Amino acid sequence: MFRSLRGFNYRVWACGALVSNVGTWMQRIAQGWLVLTQLTHNNATAMGVVMALQFGPHLLLLPLTGFAADHLDRRKLLLATQAGMGALAFGLGILTITGLVELWHVYVFAFLLGCVTAFDSPARHTFVAELVGENDLANAVALNSTSFNAARMIGPAIAGTLIASVGSGWVFLINGLSFVAVLCSLMLLRIDQLHPQHRAVRTRGSFVDGFRYVWRRPDLRAILLMLFLIATFGLNFQIFISTMSVTVFHGGASQYGFLTSIMAIGTVAGALLAANREKPHFTLLLIGAALFGLGCTLAALAPNAALFGMALVVIGVSALTLTNSTNSLMQLSTAPAMRGRVMAIRLAIALGCTPIGAPIVGLVADRFGARWALSLAAASGFAAAIVGIHYLVKYRSLSVRLDAGRVRFTIDEGEPVDAPYQSGVRI
Repeated sequence: MFRSLRGFNYRVWACGALVSNVGTWMQRIAQGWLVLTQLTHNNATAMGVVMALQFGPHLLLLPLTGFAADHLDRRKLLLATQAGMGALAFGLGILTITGLVELWHVYVFAFLLGCVTAFDSPARHTFVAELVGENDLANAVALNSTSFNAARMIGPAIAGTLIASVGSGWVFLINGLSFVAVLCSLMLLRIDQLHPQHRAVRTRGSFVDGFRYVWRRPDLRAILLMLFLIATFGLNFQIFISTMSVTVFHGGASQYGFLTSIMAIGTVAGALLAANREKPHFTLLLIGAALFGLGCTLAALAPNAALFGMALVVIGVSALTLTNSTNSLMQLSTAPAMRGRVMAIRLAIALGCTPIGAPIVGLVADRFGARWALSLAAASGFAAAIVGIHYLVKYRSLSVRLDAGRVRFTIDEGEPVDAPYQSGVRI
């Protein structure tokens, strides 16, 4: 389960990333609380706008971010992006502590942070292969998810306590300091022990080649469509948890942070299960999407905060299973020279579709209530499951039969369609 940690470079990277991830989750909680309770009166639409501005650049800057991840030195690129994110956290923290912060300031900082992370995310995801090599890539991706979601258990709980005692501004400053850890880890890496990846050749139209590559692959198209549905309408947890906590269960900052941490129990469990698998399979996407729809349905119907927290665990396991499987499947089945562009497309959908979904989800929460917003998320999970079934039936010969009174499923486990464009890894 933890085999990637045998390498020095990955151990150093993982330690720095864990500290930074805790700070990131602290800032997410502080930012949501600042907008929802201090700068507005429980306005979920404003939360949706902040999320749209923060994740929109992943879509707007897609031609540049994928190119940068495939053509530039990823380690040096990460040094620049991580330093930029730390500086932005300090800036917002100073404005908040001095009492000068206004809603439009948060909008501007969210957009700037989105621009920096748009370059950071594809480089960071594909840099993992340079740390561990191809054989341990799926395991390293899963351990990265474990780190990120373990930080989700710690960060929100700390943030809730700090917000109640010293205010949101100090949380932003602490997050700024946390980036020092990941910057140090990048500088401490042993360059001679990295696993260099084949770099793409700079040619005219190389960005369009990424879309052509994906379009030729029915498996990638199905994965991205499933991810689009759930990312657009389902992965808006900042809105769901904050509005349910404040408007339905009438809790304070501590409850908001605690519920976010509770969800992390599910995501960490899902990440550890993924780390224990040798390779991901497409059927995991189908299972994850169906469970996500079920978990959101239970959350929407929860009569109290305790049962809502239990439903969040189910949502956490399913969401992590789905997102982590899309990450591993797409990296393992993509040619190394195309990996940065393909991952940039994936991240543009996973994060860049938030500008479409977050304002809609926020508006539904404001007009009809938080429970109806969660119902929209449930529908997205079930719709993604239908897409997965369609792919398996059309391209993997999925069939259902009765055998001795039991229902049995059969699937063609051969190479996906368009095998010449694969890297030789079965999914």
